[in-house]
Amino acid sequence: MKAIVVLFFSALASLQVSGATVNDTTRLVPVQGAVNFRDLGGYQTNDGTHVKWGKVYRSAEISKLTDADLKLLAQKRIKSVVDFRSDEEVAKAKDRLPAGASYLQLAAGSEGLGNMMAILPKLTSGDSLMISFYSQTAHLKDKYKPFFQELLKMPDMDALLFHCTAGKDRTGIGAALFLHALGVSDEIVLQDYLATNEYRKAENEKMVKMMTQFGIKEQVARDMAGVKPEYLIATVKAIMQQYGSVDQFMTEELGLKADDIALLKKKYTN
Repeated sequence: MKAIVVLFFSALASLQVSGATVNDTTRLVPVQGAVNFRDLGGYQTNDGTHVKWGKVYRSAEISKLTDADLKLLAQKRIKSVVDFRSDEEVAKAKDRLPAGASYLQLAAGSEGLGNMMAILPKLTSGDSLMISFYSQTAHLKDKYKPFFQELLKMPDMDALLFHCTAGKDRTGIGAALFLHALGVSDEIVLQDYLATNEYRKAENEKMVKMMTQFGIKEQVARDMAGVKPEYLIATVKAIMQQYGSVDQFMTEELGLKADDIALLKKKYTN
C-alpha cells in the first residue's frame, strides 16, 4: 500500500463489491455452524500470480461447527487455527477444532471490547467508535506478528484458518495485511474486506435487531454490524502516520524482511 493509498481508498468509497468476489462458490466454505467462512485463494497479485486456493481461510467464530463441518475442515487439511478474540470471548464460545489442528490465541487489542456495549445507547452514529477502534496501532505487533510467523512455518500440505467473533474487523485487518504481503492490489484487498457485508447479510440483520432491543439506535447498530471503506482506511492512515508506509510497518513491527515476503509468496501464490 503506497503513500497514495488513503486517497485511493477514498476514491473507492462507493465501490460495489464484484460478483466474482462475493458469489464465487469456490470461495465460500459451506459450513453450517459458522458464517463468513471463506477461502482467500484466487486473487490476482501485482506480478501476475494468484493466491493459492485451499491454503488460508478466514471466518467468524467457530464454536458451533457441526461434526460434519469439522470433517469438512479436516478434509481441507486445516491444521492451524488462529483466534484473535479475547479471553472473555473465548470463554463464552470456545472453538471447535478439526482433528489434529493446533490452536493459537492472539488476544492483543481485544481486551475490554465487551465494555463498548455500555456506551452504545448514547450514540447517534457508530462510525466514530469503529474508526477509533481501527485507528489503534499499539496492539498490531502482538496480534499480527505471531500470525505471520504461523503462516511462514505452515507445512506446504496444510492450511490455516484465522478468525475473531464476527470475522470482519480483527480478521479483516489480518486478511488485508496478508493479501498485501502477497502483492494483491489495494482494490482487491478492499473488495475482500467489504465482501463481509454480503457474507454476513442475514447475520447482520439479526445483530441489528438484537442491538435495538437494548436501546441502541438502528443507525449505530448498522454501523457496528457491518464494515465500511473508512474503517479500513483508518488503520491504513494510522500505520502511515507512524511508519510512512504499510510495507515499512510490516518490516519494522511484523518482522517481515525481504526473504520472508519472498517465502510467503512462494508458499501462498502460484
